[in-house]
Amino acid sequence: MQFPDDDNGQMLQAMQDAGMDLSQALVVDFFLVFAEQRDAESALEDLTAAAEHEVELNFNEDIDKWEITASVKMVPGYDAIVAKETALNDFAMQFDGMTDGWGVMQHQDGDEFAGDDEHECDEHCHY
Repeated sequence: MQFPDDDNGQMLQAMQDAGMDLSQALVVDFFLVFAEQRDAESALEDLTAAAEHEVELNFNEDIDKWEITASVKMVPGYDAIVAKETALNDFAMQFDGMTDGWGVMQHQDGDEFAGDDEHECDEHCHY
């Protein structure tokens, strides 16, 4: 599958090249950043009330901003990613924030190695 030559397309291409099945729903984390804690907390409250996302608020020391991670289980198609990112950016702007990209965890539900990083295979391993 080919993707547009932009940041989203390049990310999806990298995921596909890494062997991820992009036809299956994955948990996609969208990042919203805010300079002020009160703005981030207000946005978090509205996102939590909408119940469409799993959300988490942290202070990101690397960028010196408050960051909301909004996790959405979705099939990561290009158009769906762009639409969700645009909608979240419009939302964040209401609170003087903006989106700052998206990503997925390497291991997702159903991965055979998820949660077992200490496993060591031997000659009889079925992993």
